[in-house]
Amino acid sequence: MTRRIVLLDGSADGLLDRLRAVRAAGDVPLVGDERWPAAQWSQVRALAAAGQMPKEAAWATLTSGSSGTPRIVLRTAASWEDSFAAVSAILAPEGAVAEQRILLPAPPASSLTLFSLAHALAGGPRPVLPGTAEAADATAFHGTPQALRSILDARSHSQLRVALVGGSHLDQRLRAEATARGIRVAAYYGAAELSFVALDEGEGPRAFPGADLEVRDGAVWVRSPFTALGYLGEPGPLRTDGGWASVGDLASYDAGVLTVRGRADDAILTASATVIPEEVETGLRELPGIADAAVFGLPTDGIGALVAALVELDPGAPSPSAHELRTMAASRFATAHQPRVWFTGTLPRTASGKPARAEALRRALAGEGAWRV
Repeated sequence: MTRRIVLLDGSADGLLDRLRAVRAAGDVPLVGDERWPAAQWSQVRALAAAGQMPKEAAWATLTSGSSGTPRIVLRTAASWEDSFAAVSAILAPEGAVAEQRILLPAPPASSLTLFSLAHALAGGPRPVLPGTAEAADATAFHGTPQALRSILDARSHSQLRVALVGGSHLDQRLRAEATARGIRVAAYYGAAELSFVALDEGEGPRAFPGADLEVRDGAVWVRSPFTALGYLGEPGPLRTDGGWASVGDLASYDAGVLTVRGRADDAILTASATVIPEEVETGLRELPGIADAAVFGLPTDGIGALVAALVELDPGAPSPSAHELRTMAASRFATAHQPRVWFTGTLPRTASGKPARAEALRRALAGEGAWRV
C-alpha cells in the first residue's frame, strides 16, 4: 500500500476523529490553516505530493519559523509519544491529566497545537479550540506568550490553572501576572524539528526531561528521542551529528541553564555588527506602551541592513511618540542594536502566533500601510 500525506482542513468539527482515521489508515496527517488563500493551499498540496516519504513517518507539520519558505517536517509517532509522560506530569502533577481540558489558541496547522491533539489521541487532556462551547471551561493552556497575554487581558477562562507556553520568549512580567492569577506557568524552548528542548518552571530553562544539551560554536545542540526525521522536499536548518541535532539557534549554557539568543540565519548584519532580532524584540517588549515587536533587517546599500522594528502598541497604555521610542531604545540597547527605522501596526504572525519577520519586511519594502514613524 502506498502511504501518503493527507492534508486536512483545520476546522474544529470532528478534527480529532479525522486525525484518528488518517492514522488508522496508515497515512500521515498534515493540518492546514483555514485562513490560507487558495494559492497557499495549492502550494502546500504540491509540496506534500513532491517528496519521498520515509516509512517511519507518522505525523507531518508545516513550519516556516519566523522567516523563510514553508517546509513540511516529518516525524515518527514515538518522537512525540516519548514526551507525553513528561508533558502530562507538567499539566497534571497529581496524575489526572485526562480530566484536564486544554485550550489550544494556535490553529491546528501549528506544530504545538498538533502535538496536543496527538497527545489527546493517546489519553492526554481533552483539547478545546477557541470559539467552541467548552473554551470557557478550559483548565489548562498550550500556546504562545501572545495568546496567554490575550487571555489575561480579557480576564477570561477563570478555571485556567496551568499554562504550557512555547513558540517565543516568555517575559517575566507575563509569568508574574499569570502566577498572581493562580496560573502555574511552565515555559519551554523548542522547535518544530526538535520538539521539546528546555523547560523553565521559574528558575531558568533547563534540559527537558529526556534531553541532553550542549553548545557548540555558539549554537545549541540536543540529544533526545524527540527529534524529527527531517523534511519532505527541500532541506531546512535541521542538522544532525550522530544522535545530536541542531537548528542553529544561538545560545549559552551555564550551570545547567540555557539562554537562547535566536536563530543564526535570522541575524542582521549592519555595518560591522551582528544583531540577533530576538534579543532586541525581548528588550522592546519590556518598554512601556509596547505590546509586542518584530525586528528585521532593512536592506541598505553600503552597510548591509538597518535594524528595523515593527512595534504593536499596547491599547491599554499611552502610545509613545517616535521621539519617545527612539529615546527609550537608546537607553536600553547598545548603539548597533538600536532600531534605526520604526513602524507601528499589527504584527503579522506565523501559524503558531510568533512574529513573522519575513512578512514584516515584505510589508515594509512594499510600503504597505501608514505605519512608519
